[in-house]
Amino acid sequence: MDGWGHHGPVGVGDQVGGLLGVPVVRAEPLGGAVTGQRWRLGLADGRTAFVKSHPGAPDGYFAAEVAGLALLTEATPYGGPQVPAVLAYDQRTLVLPWIDAGSPTPAGAERLGRELAALHAVGTAGYGAPWPGWVGAAELDNRSCGDWPTFYAERRVEPYVRRLAEVHGLPASAAATFDRLAGRMAELAGPAEPPARIHGDLWSGNVLWAGDGRAWLVDPAAHGGHRETDLAMLGLFDAPHLGRVLAAYDEVAPLSAGWRERVGLHQLHPLLVHAVLFGGGYGERAVRIARGYVG
Repeated sequence: MDGWGHHGPVGVGDQVGGLLGVPVVRAEPLGGAVTGQRWRLGLADGRTAFVKSHPGAPDGYFAAEVAGLALLTEATPYGGPQVPAVLAYDQRTLVLPWIDAGSPTPAGAERLGRELAALHAVGTAGYGAPWPGWVGAAELDNRSCGDWPTFYAERRVEPYVRRLAEVHGLPASAAATFDRLAGRMAELAGPAEPPARIHGDLWSGNVLWAGDGRAWLVDPAAHGGHRETDLAMLGLFDAPHLGRVLAAYDEVAPLSAGWRERVGLHQLHPLLVHAVLFGGGYGERAVRIARGYVG
């Protein structure tokens, strides 16, 4: 026995089997998250699949993730990171190949840095994406803007500040701080750069280290954005060997002057999203960072 359960949830095995045209023979629940339930499924043809099941998923939820994975995959032939192929999906289910876990290594981290540089260099036609997006359980407005400071202020910061005020009672003084930040975004954003093809939610949990030491990128909120956003997100929740990742990246694609001083700016969006979804101290941390830029 390998420890797998043999009686999966009612409907999930049938659902996935119907999507793939292959019977599911084993199921192991992996627990829930804000995005639904997760499963490891054994298929009759010998494959193992990872499944996300979200019975209440809003329209376009998994379609957005599939589109993001496709956007990242287009960069793989140019040296971009590994991205899992989508086996099947529908409104409430996403099926991906199972990736056997390994451990991050310094060499793997350096390789990831080079791969991220290649991904970002492929670029996109503009900021945003042609589909409504999601980051976790939070909606993303991916409509295009002509420049990154405007895109970041109007699509990534202001919507969540408003939501924080509505749901968690963000004080008016804190909201005013973000208003000042939005007004100064162009001067704070550093040198203008072309749109980079970014993962968009690249915290350490969305980097899977495989048994061969290479990294796979999962759960993207992919769009055309700023390359410093992905790197700042890696630092937000302490990605392993981050210094190696950054050094290898900078060797391939040197970062613009002052990038270290802008890390907090790029971390504001994920902090605001976490504050909206989970509360806690995320909002206070975002306010402190914003005040550090505009007083």
